[in-house]
Parts: sequence; C-alpha cells; structure tokens
Amino acid sequence: MTTNRYTLYQVFKYALYIFLSMNVYWFFVEEFAANQLLYPDGVRIGDIMDAYVATVDTLAWVILLLMFELETYVLEDRHFTKPVTWTLHVLRAVCYVFIVYSFWGYIGNLVSVSNVSSLPGIADLCSLVDDSWSYSHDFEEYTLLTAQNCSTFSTAGSFLVFADARAVVDAAGHAAIVRLAWVDVINAGVWLLVVLVLEFDVYLQERNRYEGLLLHASAASKFVLYSILFLAAVYWGFYGDFVDFWDAFLWLLAFFFIEMNVVEWRREEQAAESG
Repeated sequence: MTTNRYTLYQVFKYALYIFLSMNVYWFFVEEFAANQLLYPDGVRIGDIMDAYVATVDTLAWVILLLMFELETYVLEDRHFTKPVTWTLHVLRAVCYVFIVYSFWGYIGNLVSVSNVSSLPGIADLCSLVDDSWSYSHDFEEYTLLTAQNCSTFSTAGSFLVFADARAVVDAAGHAAIVRLAWVDVINAGVWLLVVLVLEFDVYLQERNRYEGLLLHASAASKFVLYSILFLAAVYWGFYGDFVDFWDAFLWLLAFFFIEMNVVEWRREEQAAESG
C-alpha cells in the first residue's frame, strides 16, 4: 500500500469511528423523545438502562471498538505490558457487561411492544384527540394525536393499545413494529457472537496460533454472521428508520477495518518469523 493510499485508508477509518461516536447522540435524541411518552413522570435511575438501551449499547460498542483498534493496530507488541494488558481486558469486560445487559433490554423492548390489547369502541383515531393519546407510526416512535394529524396515520376501523404506553396502532403497523423489534434482538445477539469469535482470533494471534483449521473455521463463521448483519441493515433500510440503517452500515464497515487490522497483524508476525 503506497503512502498516499495508506493515509487515505487511515483517514477514512478514523472518520468512520467519529461518525459511529456521533450515533450515540442521535440514538439519545430518539430515545429521549420516546421517553416523554413512555415515562411521563421522568426516567428513574433504575429505568435508565431500559429507557436508553440503544444509547448505552452504542456507547459501549464504540468504546469496545476503540479497544480492539488499540490492540490490533495502534499498540506494538512491546507495549503489551501487564498493566496495559490488564487495563484493556478490564475495559473490554466492562463494555461487555453493558452490551449483554443491553441485549436483554432489546428483548424487553420486544416483549413490551408485543404486549397489546384491542381498544374497544374506537373506529376512528380522531375520536382520541384531546385525550393525550399518541399513535405509534414506527418502532419506538410516537406522535401525539391532534385534530390536524389524526386522519393521516391509518384508515383502519380498529386499533390496538400498548400496555406500557398511552399509544395506539393498527394491526398492520403493530406487525411491522414487532418485526423491527425482532431485528433488534437478532442483530444484537449476532454482534455478540461476532465479538466472541473476534476475541478468540485475537487470543490465537497473540499466541501465534491463528492459522490452519482454526483460521478457516473463524472465517467461515464470520461470513455467516456478517451476512446476517448485512441482511438486518438492508431490512432497516427498507422498513426501519435512517438512523438504524446508517448505524448498522457503519458498524459493518468499522469491523471490516478491525478484521483488516488482524490480517495485517498476522502478516507482520509471519514476516518477522520468516525474516
């Protein structure tokens, strides 16, 4: 790789990391807006993880990404003293605690949006105006019903009400919301498997054992996992909102760079051994 191409590669990579960091803010904005309805009395300390699951999850992933960048690219072998190694491991462990907890939060969201019941006696959304009802027009996105907008959301003759929010939705909209909640759960679970494989890759590479059958098994498993993540991103692109699609796309690119770091690290180790 020439100097100019190498410089552009690094600039693009770290610009990508900056964009991912910015997504923490955008998820916070989305969840803050939704929480005005879900937590009308304010979010209690014990509810923070549930109320801001995507924000916390993304922040933990950004920190974990930077830890992988340090270990697979920035730091040389001579830098891996015991204090540095233990610091990296502790920080990664803390990130994993929040990521796993967030995974359960996504499951909780799925359970929450699935918990609906019929709203009897209501055949027209406009009859709910002036009674503080909202309409759920997307997953975790709500709009207060007013005389100006009540006729624009749905022409259905019956509606469902969420158990955990003063919000309604028609049957088709609810089915779409549940599917998006499932994609959240699947995406979060698959990413956990990806980092599990990547942790194993780094472990093997540090011991010069990342080769042969283990190398091929890792590559095959990650091909399957990244394919699922790509399909999730495509689904969000068609049926979700832009922030979810953009975030999924950026994360796939980011871990492509981490994978390239591991490949380059392996090449350097092989060159050193042959030299």
